[in-house]
Amino acid sequence: MSSVLREAFSVTRLSFWTGALLSSLVGSVLYIFTHRSIESDAHERFLNHARYAQNLINVRIKSYTDLLNSAGSMVQSSENFSHRQFHEYVRGLELSRNFPAVDYINFAAYLRHDQRQAFVNKLRVEKQHLAASRTYDLDIRPPGERPAYLAVVYVEPDAQRPDLYGIDLLANRFFGSQLTDERDKGKPHAAGTPILALSRPNDNYLGMRTPVYRIGMPLDTVEQRRAAYAGSLGIAFSVPELLHGVMDELPIPGVRMTLYDTGNRMDAQGRDSSARPLTLFDSQGSLDNPTPPLAQGDDVYSTTLPLTFVGRPWKTTYSVHKSNLYTGFDTYYPKMMMAFGFIGSIMLYVLLHTLTSSRRAALALAQEMTSELRESQNKLQLSHQKLRRLADHAYQIKELERKRIAREIHDDLGQNLLALRIEAEMLTSRTKGSHEHLHKRSRATLMQIDTTIKSVRQIINDLRPTVLDLGLSAAVEWQLNQFERRTGIQAELIDEHGDISLPDHCATAFFRILQESLTNIVRHARATKVVVELRLNGGWLSLTVRDNGCGLPPGGRNKHGSFGLVGIEERILILGGTCAVFSEPDGGTTVMVSAPVAGVVEDVLDEQYEHESGSAVI
Repeated sequence: MSSVLREAFSVTRLSFWTGALLSSLVGSVLYIFTHRSIESDAHERFLNHARYAQNLINVRIKSYTDLLNSAGSMVQSSENFSHRQFHEYVRGLELSRNFPAVDYINFAAYLRHDQRQAFVNKLRVEKQHLAASRTYDLDIRPPGERPAYLAVVYVEPDAQRPDLYGIDLLANRFFGSQLTDERDKGKPHAAGTPILALSRPNDNYLGMRTPVYRIGMPLDTVEQRRAAYAGSLGIAFSVPELLHGVMDELPIPGVRMTLYDTGNRMDAQGRDSSARPLTLFDSQGSLDNPTPPLAQGDDVYSTTLPLTFVGRPWKTTYSVHKSNLYTGFDTYYPKMMMAFGFIGSIMLYVLLHTLTSSRRAALALAQEMTSELRESQNKLQLSHQKLRRLADHAYQIKELERKRIAREIHDDLGQNLLALRIEAEMLTSRTKGSHEHLHKRSRATLMQIDTTIKSVRQIINDLRPTVLDLGLSAAVEWQLNQFERRTGIQAELIDEHGDISLPDHCATAFFRILQESLTNIVRHARATKVVVELRLNGGWLSLTVRDNGCGLPPGGRNKHGSFGLVGIEERILILGGTCAVFSEPDGGTTVMVSAPVAGVVEDVLDEQYEHESGSAVI
C-alpha cells in the first residue's frame, strides 16, 4: 500500500513543466484580456468625448443659425427698413462677445434692371463718405446688364470698405443658382465655398444666407415667394472662431479635430470641386501646412462623425494617440494581472495535482479492495443473463405448447363436434313434423352442441388466437373489437401500414403485450377510450397503447404482487427492444414498446438462445 501512495503523490518532470506551461499561458491570457479591456475602455471614452465635441459644434451652429433667422425676421418686419436701423440692431447683438466668429452681417437687396440706376444713385448718396475718401466710384459689380441683381447694400458692423458694397451675388453662376433656390424654398442655405476675400490657410470664412420677403405678402407658393422677394440676409463667420473652445472642453490632451465639407461646391474659377472633401479646419494645421496628413497606425484612435450645417453635409474626424488616454495605473495593470495569473495558476495547479494524486491513490486502494466484489458482480450479472435466457425459453415453450394444444383441440375435438352437430342437425330435420317430442330433444341437443363449439373456440382463442395466422394487424383489430364488445370502452386502432409481415414469435409477443395492457386498463384505469397505434419505422415495430384513465398511482409500478408491467418489459426485452411507460395523475397512461423486426426470420429456439436476443436493457 505504501508503494501505491508513493507512486500516486510523486511529481514527475512532465507534470512540473506542464504546470509551468499552463501557468504561463494563463498569465499571458490575463495580460492580453486586461490590455484589450483597458484599450476598449479607452476607445469608448474617446468616442464619448468625440460625440460630446460634436454636440458642442451642433449647439454653436444652431446658435449662429438662430442669429441669422432672427436678423432676417427683424429686416422683413418693417416696410421701410434703413441702414441706421440695421446698424443699431447689429450693435445691440454685441457680436464680439456673444457671436465672436461672425465678422460681417450684410443685406443684399433684390432689384430688376429698370431699378438699377435708382439703386446706384441711392447707394452713392448713402456711402459718399467712403467713396470720397478713397476716390472709389460705387456701382453694381461685376459690370454688365442683367435682368435682375442681388446687390449688397448693408454691411455691419461699421464696414468702411467701399468694395464690399454693390456686389451682385447673382452674378456667380453657382452661387446665384443657390440663392435662387433659397428664394423659391424660403429656407436658409450655405454655399460651402470659403469666402476668398476673408479666408487664409487654415482660417476659412464661410457664409450662410436666408431670404427676406416683403411684409404682409403671402408666401405659400413659389410664385408668391418670388413676388414677395425683397433680398437676402447673410453672415460671414470664421470657422476656427466657431470651433474655438470646443477642443478646450475635451479632457483628453492631444486630440486632433479635422472638419470637412463633403457637399456640392465650386472653386474660385467656377468649376465643380465636389469630387474630394474640402478641409475647413484642422486643429493641428498652420499657415505653412494647413492640412497635415492624418496620423495612422495601431497606436492611434480615430473616428469620423457626420454633421449638418444648414443643409450641407459636413464630417468631423477626431484622432488621438492611445497613450494620451492611458493613466499610469493602466500601464502597469496588465503586468500585475499577468503576475497574478501566473502565481495563482501555479498555486491552483499544485492544489489540483494534490487532489488528483489523492484521488488516484484512493482509486488504486479501492481497486485492490473491491476486486472480489467485482468478481461477485460479474457472477451475478452472468446469473441474471442465464435467468433471462431461461425466461425466454419458458415463454417460447409456453407459446409453443399453447399453439400445439390449440391446434389439437381444433383438429380433434373441433372436428368431432362438427361431425356430431351435422348428425344432430340431420336428426332434427328428419323428426320435424313426425316426432314432435324427439324433435324438441334433438333441437336442444343441437343448441347444446353449438354452445360447446363456442366454448371450444373461446378456449382455442385464449390459448392462441387463430387470427394471428392472418397477421399482427388483423389480430390487433380483432382483439380491440372483442375488447370494445366485452367492456363497452371505446377502442381506436391507428395502423398506416396494413399487413405487417413478422415472425410468429414476434407477432405473438406483441399480441400478448396488447392483451396485458388492455387487461390493466380494465382492472385499474377507469378509462372511457383506448387508442392503439402500430408503426413500422426503420426496421423497428412500435406498439403504443394510450388511455384516458386515472393514470398510475405513485409507486404503482412497484406494487407487491403486480407483474403486469414487469411481464410486458420482459417480453419486449427478450426481442431486443425497449419499453417505456408514461403516466400523469388524471392524465391517462401510455405504454410504448418497440422492437427490431427488419430482416428477422423464424429461427429455432436454440439459435435464439445462442445469440442472446433477450439481453437488451430498457
